[in-house]
Amino acid sequence: MKLQRSTVIPCLLLIYLGVMASIGYPEYASGRTSALEYFGIIGVTIAVIILLHFNLKRRERLRRERMADIEQNAKNNK
Repeated sequence: MKLQRSTVIPCLLLIYLGVMASIGYPEYASGRTSALEYFGIIGVTIAVIILLHFNLKRRERLRRERMADIEQNAKNNK
């Protein structure tokens, strides 16, 4: 089974977010960054990644439907 772009890209971005959050944690722990800013950025980023996932899923579905239509038209024209 082929890995779908709608799964791979968000997973990579979540890994990247985890790394960046761990790098930024000492700033939060020392008090230089507020909890609202630290967790707010993480929350917004997760929301964007989820929206990206659903957008990529929709594009994959539309691409599959378009390819099915093309194949159906090719069969009908023979």
